[in-house]
Amino acid sequence: MATEIKDPGTVTDVDVARRVLTEEAAGLQKLADALDGRFAAAVDLMAQADGRVVVSGMGKSGHIANKIAATLASTGTPAQYVNAAEASHGDLGMITKRDVVLALSNSGETVELSDLVAHTRLNSIPLIAITGKGGSSLDQAGDVSLVLPDIREACPLNLAPTTSTTAMLALGDALAVALLERQNFSPDDFNALHPGGQLGRRFIKVLDIMHGGDSLPLAGGDTSMADVLLTMTAKSFGCVGIVDAEGVLLGIITDGDLRRHMGDGLLSRRAADVMTPAPKTMEPDSLAASALRLMNEQKITSLFIVREGKPAGILHIHDLLRAGIV
Repeated sequence: MATEIKDPGTVTDVDVARRVLTEEAAGLQKLADALDGRFAAAVDLMAQADGRVVVSGMGKSGHIANKIAATLASTGTPAQYVNAAEASHGDLGMITKRDVVLALSNSGETVELSDLVAHTRLNSIPLIAITGKGGSSLDQAGDVSLVLPDIREACPLNLAPTTSTTAMLALGDALAVALLERQNFSPDDFNALHPGGQLGRRFIKVLDIMHGGDSLPLAGGDTSMADVLLTMTAKSFGCVGIVDAEGVLLGIITDGDLRRHMGDGLLSRRAADVMTPAPKTMEPDSLAASALRLMNEQKITSLFIVREGKPAGILHIHDLLRAGIV
């Protein structure tokens, strides 16, 4: 049945975009509704692999396969992409008996996948298929087969891979996240795999960038304010933490406290008389991004980092900016 081509003058580009997004969203909802025990079985096979998840496909499915492999690897599941065409020319050697293969083909009859599929069958390598055609060669070959529901491509000719590739991509994300949650993948794990990017910087801990040891501006409650001023000047954080005899942080003296007490015989007073008690603090294992949020909310430029109530470090807002925590 021929698709009716509307007069371009009656349909705007925004209309087209909305139709595409609506049709693809409907396809994803149909996919979500169709999931069953085969999805859990696929996650089981991937979780049990001693080696890697090898993801493969051709054409548009190959591009999606490459992205799925990258997502799996970045979320704690060792994975790699193997081009289906190159597999027949030596890249089958990348696939071992410890691996599990995830093969993508909308038609389920992609010729270039045949040698790779045969390799998995000959060597008892688990094969998970993602295909749009139930009963296809790939569907029948898979140890577990995830068949996309009958969804129409967003292309008006129902030819260009659009909704189908979106569904494959989303299904790959679902597999990756299911594995991530099974493994209790933590922010620390994520940071270890993304040390150079903005995502990694979001998980930098206060401990990684705080100042400690002799850098800490500290004084006892009985310290004269003259000596407090000397410490504040020498340490250059614009504040001094006031501690008791056991080293527990009692309060803080900042530039603002100095201004408020300037007319009260400031230099003749003790630190405990001038300090602001119970200052805001954080633990060393807190995220640096959380420290930045607290400092912005409280309008402060320095923050003491405490462990069991005792100062373990101090953080200046410039430290956060230098670390790229924005």
